[in-house]
Amino acid sequence: MNIDLLKKICRTPGAPGFEQRIRQLIIEIVTPIVDEVSIDAMGNILAIKKGTSKAANRKKAMVAAHMDEIGFIVTHIDDDGFIRFHTLGGFDPKTLTAQRVIVHGKKDIIGVMGCKPIHIMKPEERNKVMPTEEYFIDTGIPKNKLEKIVSIGDSITRERELIEMGDCINGKSLDNRISVYILIETLRALKNKKVPYDIYGVFTVQEEVGLRGAISSAGHINPDFGFGLDVTIAFDVPGAQAHEMVTRLGKGAAIKVMDGMTICDYRMVNYMKEVAKKKKIKWQTEILPKGGTDTAGIQRYGKDGSIAGAISIPLRNMHQTIEMVNKQDVSACIELLKACLTSLDKFDWSFK
Repeated sequence: MNIDLLKKICRTPGAPGFEQRIRQLIIEIVTPIVDEVSIDAMGNILAIKKGTSKAANRKKAMVAAHMDEIGFIVTHIDDDGFIRFHTLGGFDPKTLTAQRVIVHGKKDIIGVMGCKPIHIMKPEERNKVMPTEEYFIDTGIPKNKLEKIVSIGDSITRERELIEMGDCINGKSLDNRISVYILIETLRALKNKKVPYDIYGVFTVQEEVGLRGAISSAGHINPDFGFGLDVTIAFDVPGAQAHEMVTRLGKGAAIKVMDGMTICDYRMVNYMKEVAKKKKIKWQTEILPKGGTDTAGIQRYGKDGSIAGAISIPLRNMHQTIEMVNKQDVSACIELLKACLTSLDKFDWSFK
C-alpha cells in the first residue's frame, strides 16, 4: 500500500460543502491516469476512462467514493473567544472530549474541544453522554484577534495523524478517504488495461449530509451499472454478539446485500460473488440494518435507474475520532473492483 498517499488524502480537509482542498488534490492525482476529468456544478469530480465497446450507445459504469469527511461549521464566537459550532454529518459525541480540531479560517488554526469538567458535574450529568451543543472550541486566542482569522460559516475538521498498527491502519476520516484511495488505485491499475464500458470514477461531495453529490451526478451520468464504494461497520470486538458484527476486519472485501437505504440488485450481488470466487479474492457478505451510502443515489437517480451494488470496506470505530481498517481488506477491495470493471460485458444481466 502507498501509505504516504493515503496519509495525504486523509490529512487534506474537506468537510461537507467545503471540499475545495481535497478536490484539488484528487484532480492532481487522477488527471494523468484517466482519459478525461471534469467537475460538475455541484463539485463532484468525474474521472472518466473510455471503454472499448463499439456499440453506438456504449454502456456506462459509475463508481462513487465520497470525498467529504464529517466535520463542523462555526456558528458563534463568544466574548471570551470560545467558538460554538454545528455538526456537518453524524458524530458520536462521547468521542469529542479534549480532541484537537482545525478551524479553517483565513488560515488554519488549531483548537481543542472542551466541555464541563467532570469534577463539577452534577451526579445525573456524569451518567449521560454530553450532547454536542454543550461543547465549545478553545483556540487560546482572544476574540479581538480570533475574529480577524475566523468567521461565522468557516468549516472545522479533526486533527489526527494516520498511523499503521500491526495489520491495520488507524486515523481520522477513513470514512471515506480509504475509498477515495481505493478508487484512485483502481483507476491507476486500469490505466493501460482495456475495459468494455466507459467508467465514471466519481468522487462525490456532501455524502455525509444526505448523499447529495451522488444524487446529482447519477442524474446527469445516467449510468447503466453502479458501484458504491464506502466503509461499513466492523463490530468484531469484545462483547459483540455474532449477529451484531455486520463485518469483520481481515475477512476481505464486503459485498453489500442491503443497508438502510438500498437493497442491492441481486444480479450485481451475484456478479460480485462470482468474480470474487473466480479471482480467488477474499470476500464477506454485508447486511447493514441502518444507514446508507452513495449506492442509493446511484441506484435511484439516473434517468433509467441502474444495476447497482456496493463494495464496502470493514471499519472499526465509525464516525469517531479515529477509525481503523485492515490492509488486506483494502487490497481485496481494489482487486475486486478492478476485476468487476473489466468483465462487465461477460455476465448475463437479464432478469431470471
